[in-house]
Amino acid sequence: MTSALTLPVGGQLASSWPEAPSGSQPLPFELDHLLALRVPGLIATRRHIHSHPELSGEEFETAALIARELSLAGLNPRMLPKGNGVICDIDGRPDGPVIALRADIDALPLTDPKDVPYRSTVEGVCHACGHDVHTTVMLGVGMLLAQLADLGRLDGRVRLIFQPAEEILPCGSLEVIEAGGLDDVVQIFAVHCDPNLPVGKVGLRVGPITAAADNVTVRLTGPGGHTARPHLTVDLVDALGRLVTEVPTLVSRRVPANSGLLLVFGHASAGTRYNVIPSEACAAGTLRVMDRDTWEQAPKIVAQVVRDVIAPTGATVDLEYLRGRPPVSNDARAIGVLTAATAAALGPEGIAETPQSMGGEDFSWYLEHVPGALARLGVGRAGPNVDLHRASFDVDERAIPAGVRLMVQTALRALAAAR
Repeated sequence: MTSALTLPVGGQLASSWPEAPSGSQPLPFELDHLLALRVPGLIATRRHIHSHPELSGEEFETAALIARELSLAGLNPRMLPKGNGVICDIDGRPDGPVIALRADIDALPLTDPKDVPYRSTVEGVCHACGHDVHTTVMLGVGMLLAQLADLGRLDGRVRLIFQPAEEILPCGSLEVIEAGGLDDVVQIFAVHCDPNLPVGKVGLRVGPITAAADNVTVRLTGPGGHTARPHLTVDLVDALGRLVTEVPTLVSRRVPANSGLLLVFGHASAGTRYNVIPSEACAAGTLRVMDRDTWEQAPKIVAQVVRDVIAPTGATVDLEYLRGRPPVSNDARAIGVLTAATAAALGPEGIAETPQSMGGEDFSWYLEHVPGALARLGVGRAGPNVDLHRASFDVDERAIPAGVRLMVQTALRALAAAR
C-alpha cells in the first residue's frame, strides 16, 4: 500500500513549452492561456504519481487522486466497481455524439534507480512505461474541456477513461467495457509515450500499430533422479533446453514469415543441485504476432509443437496458454482525425509515421467494439533514450502540455466529424 496520494504544496515547476507551438493553431476560447497556467500543476501531478506508483489492479489511491482532481474541475467522475479506475463524462450538447479518450494508470514491478526528486517511493514499483504521463495528460484535457462545456461550446459528450491493469492479464480494458465504459461511444482515442520520438512529434499509422500478445507457460514433470544415471529417469534439464531453443524456431516455421510471430521465453528454471536431476521444470514467455489471423491459430500451433518437441524426452507436459490481447488496429477515419489534430495542436511538422510495434496494448479490446486509434506521443529526452519497461525510463515533461493540446484538438475534431 502506498502513502496517500495528495498533491505537493509549494514550489513552482516551470515549462519551457510555449503556449502555442510554431505552426499550430490556437485552442478555442483562450484555452492555451489556461493550459499555460495549468502546466506547473500538471507537472507536479505527474511527478507525484511517479513517486507513488501502484501496481496493476491496486490503483486505488491513484484513482482517488484522479477523481478529486476531476471534481475540482467541476466534473462528476465515477469509480469503476473495484474502485481502482475512473470514468468521467464531460457533458456538452445533449444531442451530440459521445467520444472517449483513454489513459492507463498502472505501474510496473520494477525498482526505480533514477536520481531525481520524484523517484518512486514504493520499493519494487515504478512508472517505467509512461502511464503517469498518460494520466496527467488526460487530467489536463478534462480541465480544459470542462471549461468549454461550461461555456456551452462542447458539441457533444467526451468520456474520459482512466483504466487500471493495462500491464497484466486479464486486461483492465475488459473491466471498463463490462462497466459500460463504451456505452454510446462512437469513437475512442488514446496516446502512448514513445521515447524514440522527440517532444512535439506524434507517431501515426493506419491499421495495426501493435502486435497481439499472449502468455505461454510450459511445466515439465518427471520422476527425478541422479545425474550419474540419466538413462533411468527423465532428464528434465535436457527437455527444458530443447523446449526453449527448439520450440520458438519451429513455431515460426508453421506460419507465414510476414506474420511477424515471435515466441520468446523470459523465464526458465529447473533443479537446485548440481548432481540431482529435478522432477519439475518450467519455462514462461510471450508470444507476439502482427497478424490477426495467425494470432487466432497460435494456441493450437504452439500446443502441437511443444508436444512434438518434448515427446522424445519422456517428460510430462502441462501447457498453459493465456490469451492476452489482439493487435491494436487503427481505424483510417480515426487516424484522419488524429492527423488533423496533430497539425492543429503541434503544427504540420508534428506528424510522424510510425512502424508497427511488437509490443502489446489492451487498447485493442476497445477497438473490437468501436472504431478508434492509438497515437504515439513523443517524450524523447536529450541524450540517449531509455526504452519502455526499463526501470530508468523517464520523459521530457514538455510532452505533457503537448499531449494535452493534441487530445483536446482530437476530441473537438472527433465531435465535429461525428455530428
